[in-house]
Amino acid sequence: MSIPLSATCVALLSWVAAPALALTPFTAQYEASFKGISAGGAMSLTQQGTRWTYSMGIRNSVANISQATVFEDAAGRYRPLGGSDRSTYLMKTRSIVTHYDWRAMRVRWTGDVKPQRAGPVAMQTGDMDALLVNLALVRDVGFGRTTMNYRLVENGKAKPQAYRVAGREKITVAGRALDTTKVVQSAGGKQTTAWIAAGVPAPVRIVQREDGSEVFRLQLTSWR
Repeated sequence: MSIPLSATCVALLSWVAAPALALTPFTAQYEASFKGISAGGAMSLTQQGTRWTYSMGIRNSVANISQATVFEDAAGRYRPLGGSDRSTYLMKTRSIVTHYDWRAMRVRWTGDVKPQRAGPVAMQTGDMDALLVNLALVRDVGFGRTTMNYRLVENGKAKPQAYRVAGREKITVAGRALDTTKVVQSAGGKQTTAWIAAGVPAPVRIVQREDGSEVFRLQLTSWR
């Protein structure tokens, strides 16, 4: 993905799906900041048969970003089947579609993508995209894990990333104080921090920094 949320990654472990952590459709509203400019944001999870669609949208006066991933819950792993990423920033539009071939174990990208980033890239069992990592973090923190190792496939490459629990913090959402678990991953001058709360289906807060400066922030305001 081309925006800060692409900071998170993908499960290499074998997961056991607990009923209390089963996927449930939801809609979440966020206050957002992108490069210092306030924005509105939303995430949603919907189901059609055995397939799920996880989507995110962010909009402000200079940027309009929308992403969606179609996936299936394969024995506790979130396996992406297709994805779209469209962004308009300073009047320039970029649209990319991700194609997963699990039989051939490869992924490729079409649309506004450079030839060297089009793939195909070899995949491994457990690979996900950046959006799905949000759901994986909610799941894995719910399981009580303190370290989470993922592999992310995006932008024409695959890369491992690791999150670690970095403490707990109270965050107030709609007048309700939530006890959150803070998780952090850092690589290549970029750092992504997410705050996860029990009973909340999406991250309560996500912040990405590059070279120490905040680039992107999402703060949950409501969910249902």
